[in-house]
Amino acid sequence: MPVVSAPYEINADDVFVDLQDVFGVPLHLKCEGFNLAGSVKLKAALEMVRAAERDGLLTPGSVIVESSSGNLGIALSMIAAHRGYGFLCVTDSRCNRAARRLMESFGAEVRVVTQPAGERGLLGARLDMVHALCEEDPRYVWLNQYANPNNWQAHYRSTAPAVAAEFPELDVLFVGAGTGGTLMGCARWFREQDRHVTIVAVDSVGSVTFGGPALPRLIPGLGAGVRPPLLDSSLVDDVVMVPEQDTLQSCHALARRGFLFGGSTGTVVSGALRWLAGREDAAALTTVAIAPDQGERYLDTVYDPSWVEHHFGSPMSWDDAADRDPRSYELARDM
Repeated sequence: MPVVSAPYEINADDVFVDLQDVFGVPLHLKCEGFNLAGSVKLKAALEMVRAAERDGLLTPGSVIVESSSGNLGIALSMIAAHRGYGFLCVTDSRCNRAARRLMESFGAEVRVVTQPAGERGLLGARLDMVHALCEEDPRYVWLNQYANPNNWQAHYRSTAPAVAAEFPELDVLFVGAGTGGTLMGCARWFREQDRHVTIVAVDSVGSVTFGGPALPRLIPGLGAGVRPPLLDSSLVDDVVMVPEQDTLQSCHALARRGFLFGGSTGTVVSGALRWLAGREDAAALTTVAIAPDQGERYLDTVYDPSWVEHHFGSPMSWDDAADRDPRSYELARDM
């Protein structure tokens, strides 16, 4: 049994779930939520904090400030508590109550933005608040997950090599698009390999990341109201846009088989099913999807029948759709 001295050292990075029995397609999930922060964001958070310490940006008395819809904020609040920094998270009304309470349990301050900044949406308003905070107090240090190269480098060094080690004959990798850190880190690493792997980005309908129109989104995690500076679309082979109801369908279908995953994972799984549905050779492909999060912090939203029915209609009406042959999923590819 390993003995650890830091909470972020508790992590199972080699867990994969075979979804063949759930959806009838050759798809494996790399589960990134088996750490004390509960999501893939722990990797980027730790890499950015360590880099800021090496560069002398974080010193005793510093307060980390970051914009987050939840998961990165939780990871940073845990790291800041252990390493002796303050942490202030700027989020918006889509952030789950459970995520806010987790951050506050670690001693973080959480400020919630409720009014969008025009076409830049709630993310734009969050960024405006971060800039204002940093201007008024020199203690604040913004790590800037949206442009910080250590975000994608964390996945270049760890996530992509771990997938390749488990699946040396990998054909397709599905990665959710949020800040672009996981996507770009994996895409760059596999681009440098001798054997080509198709990189498919999965995004939420309403996100502007790949040029689509900005629309209201209720499930935090993937998607963006401002195009991520980290994104290099030339490294992406294909893009699948997923409506939020399809995200819910995937989450609920997985839960009925005993797998409770978060909204970001539901989106990635739905996107993978859509992409595979359009391939005649799908059964012969070796495919992996990155599962960013676990489902516990979505109990008040994705898995709450009242919340779901209020925003998307009764889950009872989804049974046929969620259980149907995934080959019948409509293909959605928008570059």
